[in-house]
Amino acid sequence: MPTHPSDQHEVRSPRRSRLRRAVAGFAAVATAVAGLALAPAAATAADDAVTLTLLGINDFHGRIDANTVKFAGTIEQLRAQAEGPVLFLSAGDNIGASLFASAVAKDQPTIDVLNALGLQATTVGNHEFDRGWADLSGRVAAASDYPQLGANVYYAGTQTPALDEYALLDAGGLTVGVIGAVTEETASLVSPAGIADLDFGDPVTAVNRVAAQLTDGDEGNGEADVLVALYHEGAGAGTPDGATLEQEVAAGGAFADIVEDTTPAVSAIFTGHTHKQYAWSAPIPGTGRTRPIVQTGSYGENIGVITLTIDPATGAVSAHTERNAARTTDGDDALIAAYPRAAAVNDIVTAARAAAAEVGNTAVAEVSADITTGFSGGSYVDGVYTGGARDDRASESTLGNTVADMLRDALSVLPNGAVIGVTNPGGLRAELWDTQAEFGATAIPGLADGTISFSQANAVLPFNNTLALVTLTGAQFRTLLEQQWQRDANGNVPSRPYLQLGLSDNVAYTFDPALPEGQRITSITVNGQPIDPAGTYRIGTFTFLAAGGDNFRVFTEGTGYVDTGLLDYEAWVDFLADGSPVAPSFARHAVQVSGVPTTATAGTTVSFSVAGLDLTSRGAPQNTTLSATLGGQPVGQATVSGGAATVSVTLPATLAAGQASLTLTAQPSGTVVTVPLTVEAAPVPPTASTTTLVPVFPVHINRLLPTTLVAAVTLPGSRATASGTVEFREGGATGALVGTATLKKGVATLRLGILSRGTHAYTAVFVPSDPTTVAGSTSNAAHVIVLK
Repeated sequence: MPTHPSDQHEVRSPRRSRLRRAVAGFAAVATAVAGLALAPAAATAADDAVTLTLLGINDFHGRIDANTVKFAGTIEQLRAQAEGPVLFLSAGDNIGASLFASAVAKDQPTIDVLNALGLQATTVGNHEFDRGWADLSGRVAAASDYPQLGANVYYAGTQTPALDEYALLDAGGLTVGVIGAVTEETASLVSPAGIADLDFGDPVTAVNRVAAQLTDGDEGNGEADVLVALYHEGAGAGTPDGATLEQEVAAGGAFADIVEDTTPAVSAIFTGHTHKQYAWSAPIPGTGRTRPIVQTGSYGENIGVITLTIDPATGAVSAHTERNAARTTDGDDALIAAYPRAAAVNDIVTAARAAAAEVGNTAVAEVSADITTGFSGGSYVDGVYTGGARDDRASESTLGNTVADMLRDALSVLPNGAVIGVTNPGGLRAELWDTQAEFGATAIPGLADGTISFSQANAVLPFNNTLALVTLTGAQFRTLLEQQWQRDANGNVPSRPYLQLGLSDNVAYTFDPALPEGQRITSITVNGQPIDPAGTYRIGTFTFLAAGGDNFRVFTEGTGYVDTGLLDYEAWVDFLADGSPVAPSFARHAVQVSGVPTTATAGTTVSFSVAGLDLTSRGAPQNTTLSATLGGQPVGQATVSGGAATVSVTLPATLAAGQASLTLTAQPSGTVVTVPLTVEAAPVPPTASTTTLVPVFPVHINRLLPTTLVAAVTLPGSRATASGTVEFREGGATGALVGTATLKKGVATLRLGILSRGTHAYTAVFVPSDPTTVAGSTSNAAHVIVLK
């Protein structure tokens, strides 16, 4: 484990000042009495440095399951290994989006586990607000032995903190100030109705404000020797897993602010929210020092471990280490025997799972194959997607689209019911596995493969949201799809810059991410027909989204809002039971199409590119071909590689002008893509003409009997006469111009002048007035004999 030297932190604490004066006074006395030098005294102070261990978790999300005792045992092992005092902290989202055993009991088992483990402080996460402010400030706070911190959570319209801003914890005689702050995006991540009394400010500004207060020398407003920040905010979802600290900071946003703008007075930072895993020694801008910044991933799979080497006389941090410790694989029995806290956790978990099993282990439906969220980092093996990590919220998924089907179907039977279902990816918290072994900790012993229990179904939608109806115009629905490219209410790009909506199977659309913001959706079809911008569409969704959650604010502009009161998990279980066995659809609803021409002419070739044809849900097939039809007739086929293809089709010359649609079908997924085209009719070929040239006299006698050339131009199949001019040329069609005459009633004449003796050949070239409607033509050769 690397150790990072750190310059001294200036922590202005009166208690520390008194201690420093006492140490200095003692040194002076010792020097006078025993003749000792100050240098040995300084060395003794260094030898007395305190090693403070900080254990951190984030985004535990009520993981009351077969791994909870191991989670507890890992914390206890790390406590036992620590050299000095230990603090156990959390960066938020301890509850909410929980597994069934916790969710069915409103997360009381999770609170009990954290109490048993001696959690000493937590910042609130956005999910702490899932049941609303009243629940958090009342039931949850009362049940928790640890403070819920939120320095940037204010009563609406004020700067008055609604939560404790910090906690002062004793660690081996040191006072550690722990400051908590939650993502500023919280207002868009939970039901707005539940937090109507609150505002969420900038987290870094709040942490810095409280840090200044705790180091201002005024014991009346709290003083600390060492400061630790708990941010429920972290490295962004827009950067890849495994990105470096430098890459994350370069991406900007909230995490860059945390790294670069958190006051140097803060010695260590735990983060959360984005479910990323990292342990970095981060430079503190403007100083020569570094400090640890840690996030553990999620679900208790790791415990963050930060050690700070602290001078107890000054509060200065001289060195630090940081790492993520993986959850132990030791057996539960050994952990329970070794650690009383692990034994207490086992009792809580056993009781909670037994209570939940009474309803949770009941079989409710069957699935014929895995139905999952989008995965990242996997690959196609034998043409089927496998591996990777779940919950890629920027990717379309079989589970998201299936939940959207549920929303539409459950609400379509109501008066003025839904015609479209829409869900958000962050609401999908577990998969529907076909194999019980794939459920891992949530597998139900004795439940047959392909069978879904109540608890497994509930784990997908654990929020207890109600279902809502709202009417959007076609134009507003297009805006809804545009808002997948995220902006918060202040116009900033949040840490998850793109969220892929799940849509019911009667909706499909194309997009081009290279187009300007607000213009990226290029076509939408509903029930196979182009969406009508002025038409109205009844949307079935969750109350969270209908209230503008996840920055889909256009929902708040809709009309006819109804909170049906139907609970999400009840409608979901009914949907699964009614459709059992439920099969995943691997057909994509959203496909990238780029380079489609603004207009296309009948009879010409149209080329464009298609991408993103392959889903990344588990079991999704890799597409290999893309066929194109127009009006039901095949017009081309392309090879698909890596989900992309180049389409090139020749439009029939007889295709009528106006709107047309190419239909692309990818196999084997069955994805259907509708590409609208504006067609211009093929140009009508000009009418052919015939030019005939005759001399009035074949013998030309200069001045005495000159010859006149007469050219007649005819148009076949019509009584119309040609208009234009005739060029009379000596020789062929490109010969020397002799003269030009305008057609009159289809005839043009030219009287020849003085010519040299011999035989001359002439040609007439018809030049039409409008060559787009009548084609020019060239006559036969006419010979004239010149005698004198």
